Amino acid sequence: MNCLVVVAHPLETSLCAAFARTAVETLTAQGHAVTVRDLYRPAFPPTLTEAERTSFYTSAYDRSAVAAEIEALVAAEALVLVFPTWWFGFPAVLKGWFDRVWAPGVAFVHTPNYGPIRPHLGGLRHMLAVTTLGSPWWVDLMVMRRPVRRVLKTAILGGCAPSCRFEMMSLYGAERPDQARADAFAARIAAKLRAW
Repeated sequence: MNCLVVVAHPLETSLCAAFARTAVETLTAQGHAVTVRDLYRPAFPPTLTEAERTSFYTSAYDRSAVAAEIEALVAAEALVLVFPTWWFGFPAVLKGWFDRVWAPGVAFVHTPNYGPIRPHLGGLRHMLAVTTLGSPWWVDLMVMRRPVRRVLKTAILGGCAPSCRFEMMSLYGAERPDQARADAFAARIAAKLRAW
């Protein structure tokens, strides 16, 4: 498959960077074609531009500033997102990637009179979201009700690629993990990706 790995962490020494390397190595070893987009290297500008927003409801979204990102997304049959969860949400750079790249005519199409959007990413078959959180699992699950998971599965994939198989892996208490726990989590990532 054509696999796109999107990484959104500013530190190359982070757990997210290590987990992204695990994903790339595993997918490559399985014979998949892998494209990597590290949104911090080079820095991806997360702010939706005036031209992009102006063209949002026209017949042609202005792709000029994000053409390479759009091309990588459209070609992807599988997507791995690796990012930290901050304040129970996406890092700004990843949110900006969704805002600018998952655009009309790319990820979805508008319906008349601003009705519900129609999915347009029919080729995307698998998504694995890998995230790290400082909080314990029960805060994410029982207090916050897993907001990042809900947005990814229901809003983003539900609106753009509803037939895509979605999985999410969360490493809780990631501010002070021991090496054995980090290694075990990386092994679980590899096992999931080998099943693709």
